[in-house]
Amino acid sequence: QVQLVESGGGLVQAGGSLRLSCATSGRTFTSYAMGWFRQAPEKEREFVASIDWVGSSTTYVDSVKGRFIISRDNVNNTLYLQMNSLKPEDTAVYYCAKAKGIWIKTSTRDYGYWGQGTQVTVYS
Repeated sequence: QVQLVESGGGLVQAGGSLRLSCATSGRTFTSYAMGWFRQAPEKEREFVASIDWVGSSTTYVDSVKGRFIISRDNVNNTLYLQMNSLKPEDTAVYYCAKAKGIWIKTSTRDYGYWGQGTQVTVYS
């Protein structure tokens, strides 16, 4: 059974940084692309970033380009999201997810496993 466990969320002032981690179980981490999504109150879950199975290709939603960096450690089966220059509009619950294939994906429909989420709150 695949388990995804996020950590690293918290309360941060605008302009600050946080690093989210997603620890995964199972031996198939390296066989799948991974992604980060977020969901603010009363809004739909939105794509944030995705990385392919080897970590050579990434993509981001326009609103975080140049501020967030997605990466993965295929030895320790861990996904990361480095978030810099945080803004109040980044406030949301952040979820990591395991894609259904090896290439980057941007739709929730293309992900089969999800973590429980970690809260990120940015205050001005």
